[in-house]
Amino acid sequence: MADDTTAARERHGHDRREALLFGGVYGAVLASSMVAALSQYGHTSRDSRRYDAAWLLVTACASALAHGYAHYIAERAPHRRGDALRTLVEEWPLVGAVLPTVLILAGAGWGWWPAGGVEYAAFALNIVLLFAMGLITARSSRRPWAVAVLTGAVDALLGVIVVVANAVIK
Repeated sequence: MADDTTAARERHGHDRREALLFGGVYGAVLASSMVAALSQYGHTSRDSRRYDAAWLLVTACASALAHGYAHYIAERAPHRRGDALRTLVEEWPLVGAVLPTVLILAGAGWGWWPAGGVEYAAFALNIVLLFAMGLITARSSRRPWAVAVLTGAVDALLGVIVVVANAVIK
């Protein structure tokens, strides 16, 4: 089994930590982008927030499938039975990273909190998630605290750029 894991890692060119970070960052940025796009026209009803949550989840799943499939077909090595499914399953961090935003939007749709302005909470959450992923990843790579905080700040900047772009577009 260890040989299969090592072989898979060599075929895919990344390890589990890298896949978690990639999927997490991709998912958080995707979630911010989708919230910006879906809230562009100012629909803030409970129904629209449930719709936004559903579309965010569908988009994340479609992105994960497309990304996993792209990895699968881009590999030049011969494939074994189950490789395609394994490759798709490895994309779970992308979907997992959008779930907090889906919960925020769905919660607004279910009346747990006001539906208006919930996108700002979603943006803030994703910026914090990006910062935390950058910080944790840098620290787990034994980077000094100053470098880890800077890495987290640069990752969070991705989320800020999406928020600023949303404000400019509106």
